[in-house]
Amino acid sequence: MTVRRDAGIYGYERALRRAGLEPIAGVDEAGRGACAGPLVAGAVVLPPGRAGIVPGLADSKLLTEAARERVYAQVVRRALAWSVVVIDNEECDRLGMHVANLEALRRAVARLGTRPSYVLTDGFPVDGLGVPGLAVWKGDRVAACIAAASVIAKVTRDRLMVAMHDDWPAYDFRTHKGYITDVHESALAEHGPSPVHRMRFVNVRRAAGLEPVPEVDPATSVGADAAGTGLDGTQEDA
Repeated sequence: MTVRRDAGIYGYERALRRAGLEPIAGVDEAGRGACAGPLVAGAVVLPPGRAGIVPGLADSKLLTEAARERVYAQVVRRALAWSVVVIDNEECDRLGMHVANLEALRRAVARLGTRPSYVLTDGFPVDGLGVPGLAVWKGDRVAACIAAASVIAKVTRDRLMVAMHDDWPAYDFRTHKGYITDVHESALAEHGPSPVHRMRFVNVRRAAGLEPVPEVDPATSVGADAAGTGLDGTQEDA
């Protein structure tokens, strides 16, 4: 199977369908690099043809908050199946971020109402899906079903973080969504960790007066997953 560079965001799905592989699911997560709040994974199966063309669809990190909400509504309306999985901060601490990330992606695929024949993942392979899959480099930018999953995950998580702001307003979760920013670091230094902070993260443990965990998970090192700032001013994960 060959996908041309100029095939567009729907090229992977078209190529897989020509090879007789469908339904095709995309899966992605949001919040891996945040030091507070849950990890959220989304999975989406888009229908073939015009019905599966989602207006404005792109990597969730490239969309404004308002655009993500519009695309989210379109994905939910058009998808053959979609699912979302939330893994809270305590389970992230218990499993470690890498294991929690893989587990979230597996659960999201398992919860789809339509069983896929093939799964596209963003960046790295995920075993244990029960069906064949392909890891796509920068998949949320080049594969529609992964981009749709990234929007489902990102919008769901952002909504949860805004709700958490009402419970812990001192941390300003509604602005930075739990990612590591100067404002967030200042709040941590002043108030210490909240009940929704991830205690494996180096900066959170430092704010709590604790030593780093003996085996450092790369995802929990301060700034390890920071990939810049989104169009709405929130720091994004890689």
